[in-house]
Amino acid sequence: MNTYLKLAIVMLVASCGGGGGNFKAPRQLDNACAIVGERPAYLRAMRDSQRRWGVPVAVQMAAIHQESKFIGDARTPHQYALGIIPIGRQSSAFGYSQALDGTWEEYLRETGKRRARRDDIRDATDFMGWYMNGTTRRLGVAPHDAASQYLAYHEGRSGFASGSHLSKTWLLGVAAQVQSRAGMYDAQLRSCGRA
Repeated sequence: MNTYLKLAIVMLVASCGGGGGNFKAPRQLDNACAIVGERPAYLRAMRDSQRRWGVPVAVQMAAIHQESKFIGDARTPHQYALGIIPIGRQSSAFGYSQALDGTWEEYLRETGKRRARRDDIRDATDFMGWYMNGTTRRLGVAPHDAASQYLAYHEGRSGFASGSHLSKTWLLGVAAQVQSRAGMYDAQLRSCGRA
């Protein structure tokens, strides 16, 4: 009986995601109320980031949706030489926010958060708030301007400032989708009393 009890405890811990965390996307990505209902920690993390950095929850949500579809351990696809030989990933982007290694290291230095992880929603939203707040301070982009914030996030602040995005029709389309989604998420969060 004792062996069965130990086995049951091990299986229970494993089913709860005992060490790795739940990195799967929420079920209803087009419904902000359903997302935060399924993952209340997301809303707490984004509200904390909003209080600290001034970036609205809906803007954070829309950017994370675009970057990772809320998959905590998301990575860019592998690249292949001659179509078959793996030569590494497209970039070092990782986690909810798809933060690049260099930018993440800058965030760790500036905030002193040595233990922060890109696959932790609290750290990922804090990073996103930090980055977008820097874009507001340095480039004057309003925190609620999801499209411009996303363009600066994607291209880097210097790329955005130099207009690198202006020749990328596809990227301008993506930024417009991020803006639209931020508006949709904001309206949804207001409708369910979570704004």
